[in-house]
Amino acid sequence: MLFDDSARSWFGRILRTAMPASAATTAAVAACGYADGCNAIAPLNAVSHILWGEKAARQDDVSVDYTATGVGLNTAAVASWASLYEFLFGQRVRQSGKVSDAVVGGAVVAAIAYVTDYYIVPERLTPGFEKRLSSKSMLFVYSTLALSLPVASLLEHHSAQRY
Repeated sequence: MLFDDSARSWFGRILRTAMPASAATTAAVAACGYADGCNAIAPLNAVSHILWGEKAARQDDVSVDYTATGVGLNTAAVASWASLYEFLFGQRVRQSGKVSDAVVGGAVVAAIAYVTDYYIVPERLTPGFEKRLSSKSMLFVYSTLALSLPVASLLEHHSAQRY
């Protein structure tokens, strides 16, 4: 057996946390791209600079190479932050259902993500959407991450309370 029940449970919690956070941050990046005057696709394409280099940040059209890769890379990054959220806060929030714990947990992880993304990793590994988004939009994207990470644990708490 490759994974035991506890490992499957752990991965399941990470996926449940990552799914709404990935969807929310992808939508936030796209909406901010539109609001900042480029388009909704350009900042998503820019994420693929990790694989394709700086030319990815200049791509405005939907493509498998840039858009699908950018969304995939963003999803993988959000899943890594979801695993940190789960490790540090997920169980506590699922048990207590405290919105304050959930919001603090999401904010802590989003702050760690920002510092890691822009002060620790090399430029080639930054998210890339900063190449197409304003600083105001960047704040919105990381705030969206902070608020979306706790969604699954809060829903699971409230679901368990009903039964």
